[in-house]
Amino acid sequence: MNSPSSNSKNRIRNRFLNDSPDSSSASYPNSSAGRYQSPYRRIAVFGGVYNNHFALEALLEDSSRQGTEAIFCLGDLGGFGPHPDKVFPLLQAGDVQVVQGNYDHSIGNSLDDCRCGYTDPSDNYYAKLSYDYTFAHTSDRWKSWMKHLPSELRVDLGRFHLLLCHGSPRKTNEFLWESTSSTHFLEKLCREHQADAILATHTGIHWSRRLPENRHFVNVGSIGRPANDGNLHVWYTMITADDDRLNVEFLPLPYPYKALAKEMRTEDLPEAFVETIETGWWTTCMEVLPGKERRRGKW
Repeated sequence: MNSPSSNSKNRIRNRFLNDSPDSSSASYPNSSAGRYQSPYRRIAVFGGVYNNHFALEALLEDSSRQGTEAIFCLGDLGGFGPHPDKVFPLLQAGDVQVVQGNYDHSIGNSLDDCRCGYTDPSDNYYAKLSYDYTFAHTSDRWKSWMKHLPSELRVDLGRFHLLLCHGSPRKTNEFLWESTSSTHFLEKLCREHQADAILATHTGIHWSRRLPENRHFVNVGSIGRPANDGNLHVWYTMITADDDRLNVEFLPLPYPYKALAKEMRTEDLPEAFVETIETGWWTTCMEVLPGKERRRGKW
């Protein structure tokens, strides 16, 4: 797997050192929700960092090469991986605008679990292990910062009005799966929330659908772990406005997965988590998957 160049890594780290807030002040972008009026034409969007600072650093480098004008993260910064505090400096260095996910809300408000929306005991068992680790290893100043992230952002891309959220506009931890979300339902969401396109994440699996009246729904996926597809890379989404058309590209993102796996083992995270990183197949939190999505995986 290729990793970002040394020059890129140094540029990212040096910018953080120059701009880093002190321990009492975390002055980061988007402390409140709102519409960005900049005439964007090309943006990168991703979700589910899950503490994977290696993939986040790779994304910042790759999106720069892709000519991205702005970068957006749809939440769930923690969970699954090691060293949560390594994520936040990278978000600042990349000027990443962040939507609050259920994980970020829970950590920021010191709740007892991630409010992930699982119902199966096995899913909740692993979710609890992950949450407890992330909560214990997140500094207080970043907890406070996550508490005040916006639940949604509205972005103008060309002539298109985009609504960016975590799970859905209705509920932060709602799972919108490709196989169970009807076109009629997605179209209704767009109409009710006055959006030409809704961008969400939460499921960890990317997909998109073009809707009637040139509307769109896009699940941008996550960069924190593979998409249960047997690949060792992760995915992020590039969206471009081209006159009367919205183009959605899912881009594979190689990153140093072996280094991530080593850190996870050093931190004594569950071996089942590490197996997912090393094989590309989910081994935990799978009972929430609908039948069609479950059959695409290995287990």
